[in-house]
Amino acid sequence: MINDETRRKLREMNLSEVVTALELQQQELSCVTLPFDERFQRITDYLYQEKYNSKIQRLIKLSKFRLPKAEVNDIYYCERGIDRNAIQELSTGQFIHSNTNIIFQGFTGSGKTFLACAIGRQACKQQIRTRYIRLPDLLVEHDEATLIVKSNAKLLKKYSSYGVLIIDEWLFEDISEDEQHFLFELIERRHDCTSTIFCTQYRKEDWHSRLGGGVHADAIMDRIVHNAIWIEAGKVNMREYCAKHRL
Repeated sequence: MINDETRRKLREMNLSEVVTALELQQQELSCVTLPFDERFQRITDYLYQEKYNSKIQRLIKLSKFRLPKAEVNDIYYCERGIDRNAIQELSTGQFIHSNTNIIFQGFTGSGKTFLACAIGRQACKQQIRTRYIRLPDLLVEHDEATLIVKSNAKLLKKYSSYGVLIIDEWLFEDISEDEQHFLFELIERRHDCTSTIFCTQYRKEDWHSRLGGGVHADAIMDRIVHNAIWIEAGKVNMREYCAKHRL
């Protein structure tokens, strides 16, 4: 057994996980008789898993998901018409490595946000920096940044740095010309470097007019739709479904 002084020194060096691992081993009679090398290997495996779990939880917290507990395994498929295989493929994270965008399209209440957060959570588990934000909130940040010198450049740098960026309520509200320019700059910086997930009620043919119908709309769409996976969110109102099954 390690003595109190050794415990103190380990904790002082921010190695409290080592103390926990040793104490867990001491509680297992089968570990006491193991060779030192094997015991040390088990401690190393324990510490690695603890550090990994801690990092994943930190990434999930920093992602600011609207639904932080959304899991791919909890996605409801029955009667929705969602392609289960497509969702499972997205959960592998391959789309991130190919810098592919994802577009979840469907009516309000169809579960777009849950799908996006579930995929985003999978990205966090693969240690990918991820961020969720509603487009109205992003544009508020942009409007505030325009009042401060160089703040808009910092905002673009911030949101272009995430490996996966989830933009919810995409094109939900009218967008000014200045906001169109901001979105173009953001999408341009992320194009072919990262992956962006869009949640929207609007079909592809409606995007151009929602983006102002001009050159900014052309440029934004050109950088999104040609390298995107489109997923229909399904035919079931998930808010209504969840409300009924919660009773």
